[in-house]
Amino acid sequence: MTPNWDAVRQEVTGYLQDLVRIDTTNPPGNETLAAEYLAAVLQREGIQPTIVESAPGRGNLVARLRGDGRAAPLMLMVHLDVVTAEADQWTRPPFSGDVSGGYLWGRGTLDAKELAAMELATLLLLKRAGRPLARDIIFMANADEETGGKLGAGWMVKHHADLICAEYAINEGGGFGLDILGERFFTCQVAEKGTARFAMRTRGRPGHGSQPTRDNAVLKLADAIQKIGATELPLHATATTRLFVGGVAAKVERHYGLDLQALLEPRKYRVAVERLPIDDGLRAMFYAMLHNTVTPTMLNAGCKINVIPSVAEARCDARVLPGQSAQDLLAEVRGVVGKEVEIEFLDDTPALETEYRTPLFETIRCVMKRYAPRATLLPYLVTGATDARHVSKLGTKVYGFGPMLGPTAELDRIHGHDERISIENLAFGTRVLYDIVSEFCGGERR
Repeated sequence: MTPNWDAVRQEVTGYLQDLVRIDTTNPPGNETLAAEYLAAVLQREGIQPTIVESAPGRGNLVARLRGDGRAAPLMLMVHLDVVTAEADQWTRPPFSGDVSGGYLWGRGTLDAKELAAMELATLLLLKRAGRPLARDIIFMANADEETGGKLGAGWMVKHHADLICAEYAINEGGGFGLDILGERFFTCQVAEKGTARFAMRTRGRPGHGSQPTRDNAVLKLADAIQKIGATELPLHATATTRLFVGGVAAKVERHYGLDLQALLEPRKYRVAVERLPIDDGLRAMFYAMLHNTVTPTMLNAGCKINVIPSVAEARCDARVLPGQSAQDLLAEVRGVVGKEVEIEFLDDTPALETEYRTPLFETIRCVMKRYAPRATLLPYLVTGATDARHVSKLGTKVYGFGPMLGPTAELDRIHGHDERISIENLAFGTRVLYDIVSEFCGGERR
């Protein structure tokens, strides 16, 4: 039975509106409210969900559509928490779920409640169709991804692995269309950077603000921050990034392809990236895919305006590539800021790189070829982090693929103001995801 896609468009839009209107800003999260909403929808359709809380209000939902067991399960995973929204900076209230101008507005519409709505709709459509399945399909909606997942996917892996063991998982982190140098590509996330966040401290002689001194902790910290901002760390081309860059280079005009390949060579990178006619967003993406990165995000010094403090601190969001460690990053940062600056690591989460030559990747490629015949699906390294870091510990191959047509510029709204998704993208993503899951898990005997 072929779904009525006009009706599905309205249905999935309604699910996303309802989810956006449930404020799951983390902290504090309150994801149980969203999990209970999903549970009620699933129960109406005859699917029995389970909600387990890692802490009061921090709910994680799991539901399962049974197959005949001829193949191992596929998991559809997503997180329900969202980051803070500065409501006074938004055109529309961030938890309104308003639909206007062809867009659904609100915090989480791109990260990642849109995927929750798509995955929910996919599970329900398969249940209604009554199609035989060779694999169980697990739906997991988690708390706490935005602050590391310790109360969400990490907690589920540690305490309820029996509920979520799967051979493959589809997660956030890829699936969006990219237009590069006149060609279209779709990304499938098979790798992601690790985190090695740290506090950077400087010390100096305290005193009265009316008597300046060079031995000032704030000035030393400002100097260290300026050096970090002005310095490119060493280039490291991972296997996934080589596949991605090589795949793009093979499709574009030859002279552009040569410059793209030059991005992978430390001595040629800077000239090549400046010569390529790409926007700043793509330049930033390529840089982050090829380097460990450090971004100072929080500052703290002093308690009174007329007192020179003895210590100043910056907290830095640092990301490391597959094959790199926190200690590797430390050596690179030391080469920039020197030995006198104190560095204390706050976390150390390894990066992740997954095999892409699999039946699931091939299914995604074949489905996308039907929807976008001229586009190319490429393995992709996500420069942020997702719950894949936890689930992969169970041996699950996790791919980031939340299908989106674009435009890519809309992705700049993730964690920013006026986050929104077009209804067209939401409907497209649902239809593509349904086809991928249906074909990969289909149980028709041959």
